[in-house]
Amino acid sequence: MKLFDSMSREVRELPDARGRELTIYCCGPTVYGPAHIGNFRTFIMQDVFRRTVEATGQKVRHVRNITDVDDKTIRQSRSEGVSLADFTKKWTEKFHSDCEALNLLRPAVEPSAVAHIPEQIALIGRLVEKGHAYVAADGSVYYRVGSFSPYGALSRLKERQITTVSNRPVDDSPEREMADEYARDSAADFALWKAAKPEDGDNFWQSPWGAGRPGWHIECSAMAMKHLGETLDMHSGGIDLLFPHHENEIAQSEAVTGKTFVRHWFHVHHLMVDSQKMSKSLGNLYTLDDVLARGHTAAELRYCLLSGHYRQPLNFTWDSLHAARSALRRLANFYTTLCGEVEMSRALQPGQPEEQEFTKGPFAGFWREMFEDLNTPGALGELFGRCSEILPHAANGNYPPEEVALVRKAFERVIFALGLDLSAPKSAVPAEVRELAEQRYLAKQGKDFATADALREKLSELGWQVKDRRDGYELERAVR
Repeated sequence: MKLFDSMSREVRELPDARGRELTIYCCGPTVYGPAHIGNFRTFIMQDVFRRTVEATGQKVRHVRNITDVDDKTIRQSRSEGVSLADFTKKWTEKFHSDCEALNLLRPAVEPSAVAHIPEQIALIGRLVEKGHAYVAADGSVYYRVGSFSPYGALSRLKERQITTVSNRPVDDSPEREMADEYARDSAADFALWKAAKPEDGDNFWQSPWGAGRPGWHIECSAMAMKHLGETLDMHSGGIDLLFPHHENEIAQSEAVTGKTFVRHWFHVHHLMVDSQKMSKSLGNLYTLDDVLARGHTAAELRYCLLSGHYRQPLNFTWDSLHAARSALRRLANFYTTLCGEVEMSRALQPGQPEEQEFTKGPFAGFWREMFEDLNTPGALGELFGRCSEILPHAANGNYPPEEVALVRKAFERVIFALGLDLSAPKSAVPAEVRELAEQRYLAKQGKDFATADALREKLSELGWQVKDRRDGYELERAVR
């Protein structure tokens, strides 16, 4: 399998992990609120990558962290008058619930930043001893960027470009770190340890440099090396994390170990909404709950988010969810036509590759696209094309049983790789609403438009809107 590597800027073969687990660290969520669909685009593409690798029989050790201490979590928990632990526990559980709904495989380990503060302190101490970090007068500790000559290799940034960013802290984006106003030797230096401030309340830990808390970047270096070793096969995150977060992880880790930190960098591009950047100010920072409230399913959202190439921005629209619904129906129809009315489990296992040479089987074109830089749109095109070729023969009963069994196994392996749930979704529409919508549809078919309009109005009063389509109608919760 080949994948684009952000360090070399080339599509390269994955690191050789024969005889052992392929190790991958994925930057997880900051748990101060629900993850939005842009976050989940990254997590879903990482999940599709892992599933594709596992479908070949290669074992994967997947670590995804939880950031449960930073400026946002502290500020928000204090604003709500609850402890940091209780606040982040609530949002961590919400994240897990959303992951389960979206059929994401669980990581082997899910370390939290708070649970690994001793490891972070130890790593900072080693950086200070080696001269790569220094202690400021207030007890904060900074990484000395000038001490690490390869700095900027991942992002192709020169130090002169970094230091010209006015006086704004560069160790985190303005959205992540708004209170990092400590004194540094250089504008390029970033915080490893932040001295406690009054507004932090009791959210601090003791260290050799005084009370405080870790910086965002050191958290991932410490957790990644604790659970995957000093050199990782793969490291992944959204493209927005490439600089400064991943650049700083490299500097911290390699300055201590003297070894390559990551063999292959895997970044997923942004999600747009109606061709605009997602933001709170535009009111388009949608969550899974927003999608469900409009009558769509988690499976439809998953399909939508994996349908574009991970290295290109993906434009999300509500119409794209309708297209996803249609696509899932086509796949479910193919499976039931082939195998009868069998429920497709969302927990399909990849099986052993020696059971069939699946890269040469009925869906060889699908795998060819997936193995060439995880080209999901190309793979989906191959999948639907092949299903269209097979379906008439399956419907006419022209396939011998052994051929049906072969196609079924091959199809299930494909569905495992995509992580799709083809089982019929349970309706979230109340029976009363469904009945009114059906009455309206029948009235419209009978050209009784007055009754149809009256029933539409009643549905609106109940908080639902009906959208007519060529083959029927769809119900969605009304946006208020």
